[in-house]
Amino acid sequence: MSFPARRSALRALLPGAGVDALLVTDLVNVRYLTGFTGSNAALLVHVDGDGASRFCTDGRYRAQAADEVPDLEAVVDRACAPELAKRASALSVERLGFESDSVPVDAHEALVEAAAGVPLLRAPGLVQGLRAVKDADEVEALRRACAVGDAALADLLAAGGLRPGRTEREVALDLEDRMRAHGATGPAFETILAAGSHSAVPHHRPTAAELRPGDLVKLDFGALVDGYHSDMTRTVVLGRAAAWQRELHALVAEAQAAGRAALAPGAEVTAVDAAARGVVERAGRGEEFVHGLGHGVGLQIHEAPYVGKTGTGALAAGMVVTVEPGVYLAGRGGVRIEDTLAVRDSGPELLTHTTRELLEV
Repeated sequence: MSFPARRSALRALLPGAGVDALLVTDLVNVRYLTGFTGSNAALLVHVDGDGASRFCTDGRYRAQAADEVPDLEAVVDRACAPELAKRASALSVERLGFESDSVPVDAHEALVEAAAGVPLLRAPGLVQGLRAVKDADEVEALRRACAVGDAALADLLAAGGLRPGRTEREVALDLEDRMRAHGATGPAFETILAAGSHSAVPHHRPTAAELRPGDLVKLDFGALVDGYHSDMTRTVVLGRAAAWQRELHALVAEAQAAGRAALAPGAEVTAVDAAARGVVERAGRGEEFVHGLGHGVGLQIHEAPYVGKTGTGALAAGMVVTVEPGVYLAGRGGVRIEDTLAVRDSGPELLTHTTRELLEV
């Protein structure tokens, strides 16, 4: 889908939101609608079309804007959002929507003043709702990002990068460097590398702790490619796995398979979570599965939909989500297995391909 087509899809939502135009100030949403990748911008999407819409950035990005956003009339001003709000009346806007889920209170006061009598109405989540369903180009970008993660982990394992004596921090940095070597801009988020008892902490940050023989090692990481984020978790054992480690890994693998199988257009996100969580609960480990099953990924590492007990809504074809159950035994170790998948009418499409079998390295 082209950027004009995305803006057209947004315009179709404006009457239902009760506004004539939407002032887009979230930079991720601006990028989604225009392709602009700078650090200061705003966009006014008018119900009457691109001819009445305006894009704004400051002088630092004049040339970049001409290259990335050639199809919209550009306004150059440091205070992008207030400047576009000021122009709303001249563009025949009678009701101006704004992204109330991302505009701070002080910034809202500035917008009210700049709009000079044009009412500002809350219009949260409109662009995020569009972003939840990925077009073919977005899925391809996510596919490339996932492939980088797969390749980097394969390289790390082949090179003996997971071995006793290395620190969590050393391994995390090594993995991130390997992602860059395969074409990533950088990591999609701060890599989680958790060994031994640290693997029982869902979002452990790597430390100077050394990996030891017999450790469970949890690797949760992703690559940033063309602005899109991948996400994958694998848990391995250094050396021969103990019986309890095998049992724990097998339980999480079963739950993860159930979650993947439940991904289908029309499936309620709570039902998908329940499919995986039920496996863990029936094994008597429900209290040790302490987070949701997954989340959408795209231009942000966490975006709609949220797949969990408190999530809302249903899946749709084209959504890209993670499935990542985990069971964590405090003081001993934990296992999480995570894949990124595209929801399809014919069944979920795996974008991450590293084996989910228990690896003993």
